Amino acid sequence: MQHEPSQLILPGEPTARRSFLGVTGKATLSVAAIALLAGNEALAQGSSGTAGDVSILNVALGLEFEAIAAYQLGAQSNLLQKPVLDVAVYFQGQHKAHRDALIATIQKLGGTPVADKSLDEYARALQANTLKSQADVLALATRLELGAANAYLGVIPSFKDPQLAKVSGRIAADEVSHYTALLGAQGKALPANALSFGA
Repeated sequence: MQHEPSQLILPGEPTARRSFLGVTGKATLSVAAIALLAGNEALAQGSSGTAGDVSILNVALGLEFEAIAAYQLGAQSNLLQKPVLDVAVYFQGQHKAHRDALIATIQKLGGTPVADKSLDEYARALQANTLKSQADVLALATRLELGAANAYLGVIPSFKDPQLAKVSGRIAADEVSHYTALLGAQGKALPANALSFGA
């Protein structure tokens, strides 16, 4: 990756995250979609997915593609030192697991998973050319993880069945754990206030 001298400029909340929050405010995932995400095909039987479910899942899939690419860009930047690099690769692996679950669920609901973008497209969107230090990479990853946590939590109030909300909460919990670990890697304090996520 070519590094140009400039100050780190972080773009606003990525479009995919805003779209996810917007879509989830208007639709909810069906019992089938959540059951499939949770790996419970027996619960999914007899339930039917909707086009809205597939749409929401595809936006979530876009978030996971973005996270995987962001960690790849960080790893390839040669800016991350061990053990931070190892943690970044570990977090990327969890995002890949989320991606795989989302793709499988979309396909089982009869939908077509949204296509991934090229790494160059993500690099431009995330302004990877502004990353000059490990601190810059960690700041970007921290911002993305917080956005993902809030996006996944944003869908929870739409669920009437607590079991459905639990699955979304489990994915959000991964994002929150990534966020808090990244804060620690930067020597930053944990959020001072209770109820810091999903607001």
